[in-house]
Amino acid sequence: MSDLVQPNEEQLHQLKRWRVSTFWVMLIGYIGYYFVRGNLPVAMPLLSQEFGYSNVQLGYILTFSELAYALGKFTMGPYADIIGGKKIFMVGMIGAVVMNFLFPLYPNLIYFITIWCIARYFLSMGWGGLAKIIGAWYEPERNGVIMGIISVNFQLGGSVSALFAGELIALGVGWKGLFFWPAALVSIIALWALFASRESPQAVMPNVRFGAKAGTRSAELVLKSHSTKEIMFSLFKLPMFRELLMFSFLIHILRSFFMYWIPKFMVDMGMTSVAAAMSSAVFPLAGCLGTVALGWYTDRYAAGNRTSAMWKMLAFGTLTIAAIAPLTQFHAQYAWLIVVLLGIAGFSVYGPYSMAAGALTLDIAGSEGAGTCTGLLDGIGYIGGTVASLGTGFVADLLGWREVFIALAGFGVITTAWVAFMSRKRQ
Repeated sequence: MSDLVQPNEEQLHQLKRWRVSTFWVMLIGYIGYYFVRGNLPVAMPLLSQEFGYSNVQLGYILTFSELAYALGKFTMGPYADIIGGKKIFMVGMIGAVVMNFLFPLYPNLIYFITIWCIARYFLSMGWGGLAKIIGAWYEPERNGVIMGIISVNFQLGGSVSALFAGELIALGVGWKGLFFWPAALVSIIALWALFASRESPQAVMPNVRFGAKAGTRSAELVLKSHSTKEIMFSLFKLPMFRELLMFSFLIHILRSFFMYWIPKFMVDMGMTSVAAAMSSAVFPLAGCLGTVALGWYTDRYAAGNRTSAMWKMLAFGTLTIAAIAPLTQFHAQYAWLIVVLLGIAGFSVYGPYSMAAGALTLDIAGSEGAGTCTGLLDGIGYIGGTVASLGTGFVADLLGWREVFIALAGFGVITTAWVAFMSRKRQ
């Protein structure tokens, strides 16, 4: 890239317009990913009512699809570094749309598991592509703020998709409509995303220096080549990356529970399906605030040790999760308080989760290795997510929801301790 030249004023204006456009495509486009992903948790109480599925049976859909998602992360994340972020982002979105259209056609548990596994495999392609694209368009010293803002897409996507699904239930579309209508909406988003984004500044102007290529990269990853094997080998040599693998496994256990089981939990607490769907939006919506706040704070005050603020947020979130456990015995009587505590937990858990998937990934790997880095981290993480997906169903059916939250608080303590250990090493 040494032959790149500085852009003139007109070129700079054009590149900035494409950067803004691409940013909005990644923000809104990944929200679209959640419209064809976050609809299943809202549909789960309806599937239970329609077909008599137990929490364990619903857990099978979540568990096997979570493993498919992990497999997709391992394979498609590195592939994004080979074929480009935009291609993988678009393929994932379109594939998930098709699977959502197919899901309601044959009501059978095995069929549901199979189709949702394929859907989740496609959905696994989105974040690696996004991280690679954003990493190419923005300077490394802005990783915390930019990835903090862009990371609100999966929290906002989770909340908006839950609200949208709740409105669909209120309109009486039934469980099938929870898959048809989001798929139709995301089809429109995909068409816009195709034309309104570019892979990198060099895809707009090949010989111009802009974005991540404009200054010295802060990424820890040093590559001799851009092969997938070299990227993986270089990543595993970094202590920070190895520590993040364990963190990703643990934090996904917490996040996966809140992402998939809140609507069913709130229905079991005595809420209607509509109210449960609306309530489930609180956790990711509060997570947006936590993500942006943590990204801003660590860029401004703790870029050299983002993990210090992370473990403190997680400690507060763990206390909040523990506080929910005794309230489950009162069912609907304290439902409002449970919803408030879920919001506080969302603020405290999503911030550190997003930091690992966003700013820390680019701190380590830069744009060159972002796909592989996010793929490996999320792949390990979603294996952890299977623990929450299936384990929650078993514990809820056998012991009750109080024991579920006690177990989650235990995982919160372990996760907080691990991040504190990471922070101590950074100091």
